[in-house]
Amino acid sequence: MKKEISKQLEMDTSDMRPEYDFTKMAGGVRGKYYKAYRAGHTVKIHKVDGTTLVQYFKLEEGAVMLEPDIRNYFPNSDAVNNALRCLIPLLPKRRRAKIKHA
Repeated sequence: MKKEISKQLEMDTSDMRPEYDFTKMAGGVRGKYYKAYRAGHTVKIHKVDGTTLVQYFKLEEGAVMLEPDIRNYFPNSDAVNNALRCLIPLLPKRRRAKIKHA
């Protein structure tokens, strides 16, 4: 799946302007803004009439982000919870030690 996405990105960058050259950019860091995003963020919308609308967003505790292909199967949180409850009996009774991912 990641290879498919990277191929799509390569194809999509062909119609980007030359000033947006990301080939010289260092690799991104996964989770760099994770804590800040979880803490909340402010969005300012500047309207044509000169007014500014300010909205504050914060993820609720326990909230998870579903990727688009998964979202197609789960229209709401009840559907996700029901699917996970069906999987719980399939888990081994004694959990294995957590493996650290580098």
